[in-house]
Amino acid sequence: MDLPIVVGVDGSEPSLRAVDWAADEAALRGASLRLVYASLWERYEGAALADDLGRSSEQIRVQDIVETAARRAHGRHSDLKISTDTLPEEPEYTLVRESRHASLLVTGTRGRSGIAEALLGSVSLSVAGHAHCPMVVVRGSHDNQPGTHGRIVVGVGERPTTPAAVRFACDEARLRGAALDAVRAWRCPAHETTDHPLLVGEPARMHEQQAVEVLEKALHDVPADVEAHRRTVEGHTRDVLVAASRDADLLVVGAERHHRHFGLQLGRVAHGVLHHSACPVAIAPERE
Repeated sequence: MDLPIVVGVDGSEPSLRAVDWAADEAALRGASLRLVYASLWERYEGAALADDLGRSSEQIRVQDIVETAARRAHGRHSDLKISTDTLPEEPEYTLVRESRHASLLVTGTRGRSGIAEALLGSVSLSVAGHAHCPMVVVRGSHDNQPGTHGRIVVGVGERPTTPAAVRFACDEARLRGAALDAVRAWRCPAHETTDHPLLVGEPARMHEQQAVEVLEKALHDVPADVEAHRRTVEGHTRDVLVAASRDADLLVVGAERHHRHFGLQLGRVAHGVLHHSACPVAIAPERE
């Protein structure tokens, strides 16, 4: 059974850009698109928008949010199969549940107004930490112009392999005919430096070589039809990946699922790139 791409919409411009991105992705995959509006988002945004437009909140939910998003998606790809739903639930609960039956979950970064921006931004962060399928948070100045750079970046973490993230990044690179750049950041701990002239640089070379080996293991099963590049960079992982995102179409990172009550927990790297990346960010859950 083909699973749809699910988009959380709220009527804001960032969520409409997420619809654009998801529509393009659905066209690439030959997938259907499902647009979901959780009506309890109104709790955060209040009746201000309804008052501004001189209409009831219910009319805005149905007509100006879901239908506008559907028209926008059809405007980009007229042959897309699109379904819509409005649900009287908290957005976090709705989208996490929807992710159980989705191939991909897509959201924007912010809502309509100052306070709403913080709250809806937290919705995306919360859902990214619990989604059961890969999730893309659409951000960046060129987020509605896919294929600009022809480059998908995947961050390779501490574990010797990051199968879900690398697999997702490979699929995206193949779909777009783009190159795959696997990036591994490394640092030489301060306590390992030495002033001995014969040993200067040895600790750094050791850590860089370890980073090279981790990359090789992570990319061992990359298909031959994907153009893959390996890059090790000295520095903090978040900063290295944010820098790499500036000329990428998508940044992919993994997130480990722990056996806790709250499920998938985002680490500092994933949390940081979701806030600072210059391009859309995909979070691929890694199963233990």
